[in-house]
Amino acid sequence: MKLVRVGPPGRERPGVVAPDGRILDVSAHVADYDHDFFASGGLGRLAALVAGPEPLPAVPAEARLGPPVARPRNVFAIGLNYSDHARETGAAIPAEPVLFMKATGAVCGPHDPILIPRGSAKTDWEVELAVVIGRDARYLPAREAAREHVAGFCAANDVSERAFQRERGGQWSKGKSSDNFLPLGPWLVTADEVGDPQALGLTLEVNGVRRQTGSTATMIFDVWHIVHYLSQFLTLQAGDVVLTGTPAGVGMGMQPPTFLRAGDVVTLAIDGLGRQRNVCRQA
Repeated sequence: MKLVRVGPPGRERPGVVAPDGRILDVSAHVADYDHDFFASGGLGRLAALVAGPEPLPAVPAEARLGPPVARPRNVFAIGLNYSDHARETGAAIPAEPVLFMKATGAVCGPHDPILIPRGSAKTDWEVELAVVIGRDARYLPAREAAREHVAGFCAANDVSERAFQRERGGQWSKGKSSDNFLPLGPWLVTADEVGDPQALGLTLEVNGVRRQTGSTATMIFDVWHIVHYLSQFLTLQAGDVVLTGTPAGVGMGMQPPTFLRAGDVVTLAIDGLGRQRNVCRQA
């Protein structure tokens, strides 16, 4: 299934993408795609609803797409998880996953504007595969157990302000958490439809110029390793989002470094997970 949320910011309704591309409104049956939905087996009930005989109303085609997950309780992120990206930033290849947090208020829709923070001169882009947790996970016994705790996957842009991140106390979350710094979606594609999450192509363009071309096959730590690893340190809660790193091609790694400005258009895509298009605006 492809799960979506449609409507104005803060008032999105849950929906499902039909085989013909229409978005079907399931809000009469589902409150939202949030922690309670995933933790209570909501995906199974939703699949039965969609396959059932009851017709579901379609959403107007022009409706805004919000993030496909309601504001998660946590957004975790893994840094330097592609060796080519680590090299372009001058960092060593990590021996263990590098964990940081991203404020949940950064989450926005897949076509919402990227907001350049006040005083920013180094806002950067990062196409990433996002994992959505489907069941609470704590102390998973092995990496294979992680498969039972993943609801699905989304395309994401881990927008980053490099001066805030690297020059203002060396605190990564500070440079990762501004408003609209996490466009998510357009869809949450359930794990059964994605197949192998380590065989997905990723691309990102700025103003029509390709900046990133990569594959999840080149991750240092794969999805199942990351979920298992994080569960040894904290509880991953249903509906949480885990970002898995970006391949080479970020603005910080260019010669000379190049960053986003108001008016720039960022587009990205991940195989099977859809496309995003964001216009940069001054906050």
